[in-house]
Amino acid sequence: MADIKSDIKLNLLEPRATEKSYLEQTNRIYVFPVEKSASKQAIAKMVEEEFKVAVTDVRTLTRKGKKTKFSKGKHAYPGTTYRKDKKYAYVKLKKGDSIKVFEEPEDKTSAKDAKKADKNAGKENK
Repeated sequence: MADIKSDIKLNLLEPRATEKSYLEQTNRIYVFPVEKSASKQAIAKMVEEEFKVAVTDVRTLTRKGKKTKFSKGKHAYPGTTYRKDKKYAYVKLKKGDSIKVFEEPEDKTSAKDAKKADKNAGKENK
């Protein structure tokens, strides 16, 4: 088997934070934008190294670029071109592993709890 390319740059700073990807996280599936040339083995290796988790499955999706119109002047014949293709990796993790997508404050009460505490303190003072 050929060596896995280690020089592939993956955009693994953070997983995609969309409604669909957020729903997939309940099944331990995280969505990452990757380069078009990235293989499934390289993606799995990079996710394991970056986030210290165990990857069980990798699925990839290539979305074709959308068709766009352009014109080179007022009377020039308009043409069409395409946006860049995008590739996404759907990475499934081992049971019990997770990746922190959103930065959550630790050991702090939520805003609702703080308001309730202020309201209760006001009632006690009366």
